[in-house]
Amino acid sequence: MSPLRFVFLGLALWGAIHPMAYFAPWIAENGFDLQAMVALWKANDAVTGIYWDLVISAITLNVWILAEVAVRRNWSALLAIPAIWLIGVSCGLPLYLFLRAKPVR
Repeated sequence: MSPLRFVFLGLALWGAIHPMAYFAPWIAENGFDLQAMVALWKANDAVTGIYWDLVISAITLNVWILAEVAVRRNWSALLAIPAIWLIGVSCGLPLYLFLRAKPVR
């Protein structure tokens, strides 16, 4: 495995773990209340801007993944899509780059 793939894998793991250090205490205190979490994402203009930045980035990344998978037939790259929506773009993007950097057969 190339050093670049190790970097992408490390970033994907960091992108999965580090944000959870912030989500986990909130979930422990409030439960998994999706409505309350979405309300906080729209608490003020700064947070709403970050929210929309991530949503637009996630949608763009999904379109890119689907377009490349259609051409390259690298089906394992589709694993990045649930990672984007269930974990976050900070995990999904480096995971996709890790999977994309693998030689396609």
